[in-house]
Amino acid sequence: MRVTTNRLKTMKARAELIPMVTAYDATSATIVDRAGIPAILVGDSLGQVMLGYDSTIPVTIDDMVRATAAVVRGTENALIVGDLPFMSYQVDIPTALRNAGRLLQEGGAQSVKLEGGRAVAPTVKALTDAGVAVMGHIGLTPQALHQLGGYRVQGRSDAAAAALVEDAKALQEAGAFAVVLELMPSDVAGTVTSSIDIPTIGIGAGPACDGQILVLHDALGMLPDFKPRHARRYAEIATVMQEALEKYAAEVRGREFPSEAESFESRK
Repeated sequence: MRVTTNRLKTMKARAELIPMVTAYDATSATIVDRAGIPAILVGDSLGQVMLGYDSTIPVTIDDMVRATAAVVRGTENALIVGDLPFMSYQVDIPTALRNAGRLLQEGGAQSVKLEGGRAVAPTVKALTDAGVAVMGHIGLTPQALHQLGGYRVQGRSDAAAAALVEDAKALQEAGAFAVVLELMPSDVAGTVTSSIDIPTIGIGAGPACDGQILVLHDALGMLPDFKPRHARRYAEIATVMQEALEKYAAEVRGREFPSEAESFESRK
């Protein structure tokens, strides 16, 4: 049985921390699910780690629906959160409802995530009123990269920190079941976390959040030349893959592969 949004709320109430990672395909999602991770975000970060873009902005709702459906097919237990990409919910509420509906109906997600605080609270309320479970996202919001002036820590001033608290409260009041806190000082994230009843999921927001999320490729070292400060590598998969493929290529060139063990006898 899949983890529910209520389960995440219960985990916060019990002070049980929530691990979460991203996934974008069925194979990776199966491994994540078997590892016992309770929630998976099908992030629009697939634009960078899977599609080769330099930001999340080019990602489309079709991209997200296809990736979400793949992740759902590869899992049995984790709560699946599908990201609403840039301009799929900002235009107007009917557009947001239509695209959120696609992630649930076509993609099979149990919930959606969108970026922004008080400005998107009416959209969050409309979605939750329609029966859509919504995860919020405040702090560094990658879809607003150009408006924010790059990947910069948010909430450093007293006024900016207070605004983040108000954003989180507005999302909770609008019906969000959780909120991602990205790239903000640890003490600010702690204040936000203690100010609301719904779980906070941190990424570059310190240890005071109710849970943490990492991009799968960052956690597993799949992008050898990219290591953000907020991430910790738990493996060096890129190195393992490269070495394995180099060995394969050498064995093909040396006529060591395929051997008799990987070949078939002539028809008798």
